[in-house]
Amino acid sequence: MPRPTGNVRLKAARVAAGFNSQQDLADALTKAAQRLGLRGLSIGVRQVRRWESESPPWPQPDCQRVLVHLLGQSVESLGFTPPWGSDGTQPDRMRRTPVTGDAAAVGLSVVPGRTAATTQPATAGVDFEAVTRSHRRLYWSVSPDKLHPAVIAHAALGCALLSETSGSTRRTVATALAESYLLAGRIEFFDRREPSSANDTLLLALQAAGEADDPLLGSAVIAHMAFIPGWVGDRDTALERMVAARTYARRVPASAEFLAWLDAVEAECETRCGNTRTALHLIGHAEDVITTGNEHASPEWMGWFSPARLAAFKGNTQLIAGHLPQARETLLRVLDEMPVGEDKQRTVVFGDLAAVEAASGNPQQACEYAARALDQLALTWYATGMDRVREVRRALIPNQREPCVRDLDDRLYGWSTTLSALSR
Repeated sequence: MPRPTGNVRLKAARVAAGFNSQQDLADALTKAAQRLGLRGLSIGVRQVRRWESESPPWPQPDCQRVLVHLLGQSVESLGFTPPWGSDGTQPDRMRRTPVTGDAAAVGLSVVPGRTAATTQPATAGVDFEAVTRSHRRLYWSVSPDKLHPAVIAHAALGCALLSETSGSTRRTVATALAESYLLAGRIEFFDRREPSSANDTLLLALQAAGEADDPLLGSAVIAHMAFIPGWVGDRDTALERMVAARTYARRVPASAEFLAWLDAVEAECETRCGNTRTALHLIGHAEDVITTGNEHASPEWMGWFSPARLAAFKGNTQLIAGHLPQARETLLRVLDEMPVGEDKQRTVVFGDLAAVEAASGNPQQACEYAARALDQLALTWYATGMDRVREVRRALIPNQREPCVRDLDDRLYGWSTTLSALSR
């Protein structure tokens, strides 16, 4: 059988430009990125090897820009195929629409039957943004299985609008599109426990934030991406992503609340990796940042964080560190201070309080808190909250013959709860 030749177009362009090895091209691309002001972009030989493979992945926008700048050809001329198909439609196997960049800048082909001219009025950006804002509010009350398809469909519309708008309208669409993909990624990770899908979706959110040239939104996306390796104990990858998130946040004025949230995200990753002392130090720093404050307002889309949320992070870390009296005090204060509408987070706090009581040898109280979490989960499903309840039940194995634990099992393994859990 003939040996696969890989992406011969990129190989030919590389050699024609005087780069005899993949390493030479990688080094040149990294230097070109610096000249173009993309100081955070570093392209390694492994990435070039993937681009020259039989099935090269579609490059991210910044990489497209550098490739086109250095090699003088469009992305498609370099052997890359857009993931949305040659006819401008999504393949059936894909549930998400990739974000298209500027056609002139990155060499995207025009969809047959359309022109590259702007076709949408200036109001298109405002209208698209309004729906994104509504989805943001609905997240706290609508079932994730009902909201998620709507958010993904809305994002697909946003991708189409990008090619039909320009100037400030296009930037408005791109910003709202990044937020929509961020919301979809949050649902996939926190509500449905689908980390692989969440990572793919968050990459699209980052791509859209790049189209909007919004570093703060990009920072938020990357910080969310840090949760994914952090929750499975991959500390190196999580911290690498947090470095990137903090780098983006330094490029624009950021509110004290946003900076404190970055500390909280890193603290949760450290907690998951077993470094509770480091995590508590980060949380202490976040508390100081919020107390000191600054003159910058938090972005409208940052509805997932507050001082009460920070305290919830702290209570969970104290629990895992074995500081049970402190964890109990912190978490009870969170319940008192948590505003109305924080139903999803309330299930997590109930679960953590149940874990505190289980670890303290109080199975009755543990079951009572776990039951309160299940009451809330019956109204608003949240996979993260259910994970907390399951962790408590595992901690109660030594007490599983006690009536309170059996009652909890009857709740935990009812028809609706079991079906919800096993269908995910």
